[in-house]
Amino acid sequence: MTRDDLGKFGVWRHFQGFTPEAARELEELGYRALWLGGSPPADLGVAESLVAATESLTIGTSIVNIWTAPAAEVAESFHRIDQRFPGRFLLGIGAGHREADGPGAVKPYDALVAYLDELDAAGVPKAGRALAALGPRVLDLARDRTAGALPYLAPPEHTEIARTTLGADALLVAEQKVVVDDDPERAREIARRMVPMYLGLVNYVSNLRRLGFSEEDLTTPGSDRLIDILALHGTPAEIAAGLVAHLDAGADHVAIQALNQDYLAALRALAPELPFTR
Repeated sequence: MTRDDLGKFGVWRHFQGFTPEAARELEELGYRALWLGGSPPADLGVAESLVAATESLTIGTSIVNIWTAPAAEVAESFHRIDQRFPGRFLLGIGAGHREADGPGAVKPYDALVAYLDELDAAGVPKAGRALAALGPRVLDLARDRTAGALPYLAPPEHTEIARTTLGADALLVAEQKVVVDDDPERAREIARRMVPMYLGLVNYVSNLRRLGFSEEDLTTPGSDRLIDILALHGTPAEIAAGLVAHLDAGADHVAIQALNQDYLAALRALAPELPFTR
């Protein structure tokens, strides 16, 4: 898989939230990748079904949780999918959240290194995997041991920092939430159904503090300033400009998470405004 294969824009959604019919429509609209969130299980059956349902989409996990999906089983699944559909699956892995996932005796960074060692031993190529990464140490690991980084819940300012850390050659996929609605109060209400859940998780809050957000911004339910940055809202053209800001900051690809109840309608409205061939 090359950066050109991945394209500039894809769609992020919980792995149970995609259907084959929706995947085919998103492909026809011009989106080039689907990103499966919510810690898909190690058999990667949903990913395989979505690859099979489409012609050229890349399907990526964002992410497989290293605490819940054994590396040996994930490696078997990777090889099964890659053999059937060469170059159309990208294995994104990550350490989840210490609050919910990680055993206290094992540091997440050390667990990531060990997991990557297992993937190496099982023959999963560096170019076929990527790493959820926010801070400098894990960004370095993503650069050195995988195709690149999959940061989540981070504005273009972080994208620029990540590109500097990763260098020119590593893949950088920026996730961005959107609400296609030009009523600010209504859009913020929709965004606050999701964004505040992340304000109790240390990795995200620490990253946002590094970017200059204050305790007032980061206190649940989040300041309007924070919500407006983490969940872009407005007309399709206004949102498209905010997505392109990630590309201008150094992202190769933007994974769009539409928070509207009818996410497909939001993505249909957005598609004509996106420079897919940029």
